[in-house]
Amino acid sequence: MPRINCFVLLLLILASALGTVTAQNKARKLYQALEAEQERARQLEVEYSQLQLELATWASHARIEQIARGPQLKMVAPVLNLPDAMLGGGH
Repeated sequence: MPRINCFVLLLLILASALGTVTAQNKARKLYQALEAEQERARQLEVEYSQLQLELATWASHARIEQIARGPQLKMVAPVLNLPDAMLGGGH
């Protein structure tokens, strides 16, 4: 009987050891995956910042005015023909 108890105890210890190794391995793989995703998030943040800067550049007032007055659109500011009274100079 004591021999069977020792055998069962040995089996339980081996099962526990295998469970521990398996859990550590799984935790290590999950940690590596987490680090990879965090690196990807950092890369996406850098790309997002670059895209925001590019958008600000493309949408700048000076650039839009340059395109509007350029050879394709040839836009000009309208000339206002308002009476002097409306302009505040009709004293």
